Amino acid sequence: MIRKIRIFLEMIKFEHTVFALPFAFMGAILGAITTDGRWPSWAEIGWILLAMVGARTAAMALNRLIDRGIDALNPRTEQRAIPAGLLKVSEVVFFIIVSFAVLIYASSQLNALCVKLMPLAVFMLVLYSYTKRFTWLCHVVLGLTIGLSPLGAWVAVTGQFAPAAWVLFGTVALWLAGFDIIYATQDFEFDRSQKLHSIPARFGIRGALWIARSLHFVTAIGFITLFFMTDLSWAYLVGTIISCIILFYQHWLVRPNDLSRVQIAFFPMNGTLSVVLFAFTFVDLLVFWQW
Repeated sequence: MIRKIRIFLEMIKFEHTVFALPFAFMGAILGAITTDGRWPSWAEIGWILLAMVGARTAAMALNRLIDRGIDALNPRTEQRAIPAGLLKVSEVVFFIIVSFAVLIYASSQLNALCVKLMPLAVFMLVLYSYTKRFTWLCHVVLGLTIGLSPLGAWVAVTGQFAPAAWVLFGTVALWLAGFDIIYATQDFEFDRSQKLHSIPARFGIRGALWIARSLHFVTAIGFITLFFMTDLSWAYLVGTIISCIILFYQHWLVRPNDLSRVQIAFFPMNGTLSVVLFAFTFVDLLVFWQW
């Protein structure tokens, strides 16, 4: 069982939880301070953590399960756990059920609005895995799905929505859609050969990279907008500037005629961005907001 769990965690790239989790914590802290002038309780943070892990695990496992036939045909993904025979379909289904159970139970421990919104979250988690079959906007759907992380965390601690929460949601959605487009350039030829839909397959490598740059330009504007809509101060602004530099460097790494550094641009750069922005937000609110 331990071996199976290890293979499962590798299959779903559990370490990629770092993309969304810092933003979920950021949404929780900002929401609690902006709305109620308090910090989230440890219980709230714990249930948000469990809900996030459950949602992300279920989503990635579903994606691997639904795409197992496509993965088996793609040289880049043919060694993933299901097509390689390392995990059975029934075993993956078991892990998905457990993950959804964790998500639902954790959400029920937060507030009534979280429970009411649960069907929407589950619908988005399932929908994404099918979108590449019918729309090149699949990257945007993924962004909107992951963007629910900070929005859901905001709602979890406040029981309500707010303009700043929607800005954070949209900003994270565009950021993630942008770097998912960059990641998808690796499968440009395969997607076209299999008639799968993606922005690189639809607009070509050069066009896709320009679209990703445009989305990340708006992302930078969104991060700056949060500065003016909340109690955040100059420390957060420093983190925003560093994050914008990371975005710029990510696009400098990947060129239309050189995709060899896509993996570097994908995980280290974006994982660093989310952690950096959360860290500066946390320090800003912990130190300067108290003053």
